[in-house]
Amino acid sequence: MQFNLNKDNDMKPREIIEYVYNALLEKGYDPVNQIIGYILSGDPTYITSHNNARSIVIKMERDELLEAMLKEYLKLDE
Repeated sequence: MQFNLNKDNDMKPREIIEYVYNALLEKGYDPVNQIIGYILSGDPTYITSHNNARSIVIKMERDELLEAMLKEYLKLDE
């Protein structure tokens, strides 16, 4: 998988979550538990640095990621 991150980080929350999820999975972690740990604690070490996943996830506020996940779960329009 190749990834190009431009300087303005125009990735949407869903793209960030999916990217981080895949990076965690590739490294053998339980992605759901790791992402939950990061969102609850704010500790970026829950996210692997593999494929720059940690750098990508910290560019967006945790509350924005959580909001996007809740909207997707409830299927609400933005």
